[in-house]
Amino acid sequence: MGNTNASGLKTQGITSENPLFTNEKELPFTLVLPLDALLKDRGDKPRFYPATILYQDAAGATQTLVVQVRPRGHRRKDPTVCDFPPLLIRFPRSGTQATPFGQVEELKLTTHCLQDNYVLREYLVYKLYNMLTDMSFRVRLCRVTYQDANGKRRGSVHQAFLLEEVKAMAQRNHATVVPNRLAIGMEYTHQRAMARLAFFQYMVGNTDWSVPYRHNIRLLAPDRHTPPIPVPYDFDYTGLVMAPYAVPPEQLGISSVRQRLFRGYSFPEEIYQETRALFNARRPAFNNVYLSCEYLSNDEKAFAVRFLDEFYETLNSPKEFERSIVRAGRRNQKQYINIKGLE
Repeated sequence: MGNTNASGLKTQGITSENPLFTNEKELPFTLVLPLDALLKDRGDKPRFYPATILYQDAAGATQTLVVQVRPRGHRRKDPTVCDFPPLLIRFPRSGTQATPFGQVEELKLTTHCLQDNYVLREYLVYKLYNMLTDMSFRVRLCRVTYQDANGKRRGSVHQAFLLEEVKAMAQRNHATVVPNRLAIGMEYTHQRAMARLAFFQYMVGNTDWSVPYRHNIRLLAPDRHTPPIPVPYDFDYTGLVMAPYAVPPEQLGISSVRQRLFRGYSFPEEIYQETRALFNARRPAFNNVYLSCEYLSNDEKAFAVRFLDEFYETLNSPKEFERSIVRAGRRNQKQYINIKGLE
C-alpha cells in the first residue's frame, strides 16, 4: 500500500537511504590534497587532483580512502568571493560500501568559503526542506581537517557538509531525474509541489532559483503520468544564511536577501490553503531546528526564529498574504522577471 508524501503524491514507499545521510552526528575526517594547485585552479574547467580521505572505523582505527577532488561551483568558486572553493569528491568505483560514505560515485562538499557559520546556516536550510518532503536533498554535517599533501601550507579544520547525489535522491523516491536540457516552466510542474517550493523559497528569503533555466533546481519524474517535482538546492543566497557576497539581482527591486520576494506563480485557492496549513503545521519543528542546534550562538538562534516569525506574520495575515504572495503570483504569471545570467 502506498504512502502519501508532503507533495500529495502516492508513493510506493521510500527506499533505504545511504547511512551517510541518516546519521545526524557530525562526521569528522581528514582530507589530504595538493592545496596550492587546487586553490589556483578556479577557471571554467578545473581538473581533478589526487587526494586521500582519512577516517576512523567503528573500532577507532584510522582507515585510508583514495579519492579525487576538484573545485566546483560558480559564484563560490571565484577566489575574490571565497578563500576556499566548494569541492567535488570522486570516489573509487568499489570498496566504499563499508566506509562512512556508503556506496557513492561523487559527492559535493560545501566548504567554509570564508567562515564556518555560513556553512552551518546553509546546512540547516536543507534540513528545513527535508521536513516538508522526502523529495529533497539529504545533507551530512562534517568537520574536515584539510592537510596539504605537499606540506607547504598549514592544516586547518572547518565545518562542511556533504550533499546527496541527485541520482540517489531520485532512486530513494522511486523517481527519475529529468534532464536539464528539457525546458519546463513552473506551470508544467506538479502544482502542489511547486507551491510548496515557492512558499519555502519565500520563507527562507531566496530569489536565486529558476525552474525553466534549471538554476538551483532539479526536476524529478515520479512516473509517466505525474508532472515533474521541483527540488531546490544551493541556499547560500537566502536571508537565513546571509552570506556576505549574497546580493539579489537589481531587476528584482530588492536591496537585500533579507527582503522577501515571492517568485512563484498563481495557484488555485485550494492549493494556497493546503500549503498554508502545511507550513503552519511545520512551524514548531522549523523553530526547533535552530533552537536545538548546538553549534549556533544564542544570537544566531534568535535571528533565525525572528526571520521565520516574519514569514508567518505574512502567511497568517489575510491582507499581507494577498499582497505579498497571491498578487505577486499573479504578476509573475503575467510577466515573469528573467534574471540576467540565467537566460
